Amino acid sequence: MITDKEILVLYYSQHGATKQMAQLIARGVEQVPSMRARLRTVPKVSAVCEASAPAIPDSGAPYAELRDLTECIGLALGSPTRFGNMSAAMKHFWDGTGSLWMQHSLVGKPAALFTSSSSMHGGQESTLLSMMIPLLHHGMLIVGLPYSEPELNMTQSGGTPYGASHVAGLSSDAPLSDAEKKLCIALGKRLATTALKLSE
Repeated sequence: MITDKEILVLYYSQHGATKQMAQLIARGVEQVPSMRARLRTVPKVSAVCEASAPAIPDSGAPYAELRDLTECIGLALGSPTRFGNMSAAMKHFWDGTGSLWMQHSLVGKPAALFTSSSSMHGGQESTLLSMMIPLLHHGMLIVGLPYSEPELNMTQSGGTPYGASHVAGLSSDAPLSDAEKKLCIALGKRLATTALKLSE
């Protein structure tokens, strides 16, 4: 009996765009035979020391656990931009992965990245690069978007060779463009195909 292998699609989303991108990337993952996507998110970080998020979110994807990283054969990591960097919530999650680093648990696994920003030049590429740093420390292999994807050459909104991206607008309510959607799906498919080959 053949069991499906999984890609962890881990994201943080405040206004919903990054969540929508995660769902599109998951769709791309599941276009690859015998591959499944495991959607997970991370809780907000509070400035109040006593505050804590509930163990289970009110809606949407469950919160990620370290075992999600070890059980999946690849990772798609997404965060909105925060002054050209990943969100505090996502950074907080990765700061807690030292035990996996000590055990070399993620070495050799492929990873892809995605982000959303309010403006065209709102730090998309630097955010994608900032998210690569902990993954490289974990020994992961970065999968980007090649220019063989026609939308990457034509996009007037998001989309970079470093990963999928979206321009959400100043009110964070602009819908994903057709090019952005196609690039998210393409990234998921490419990551899943790569992960499957590496796991053979």
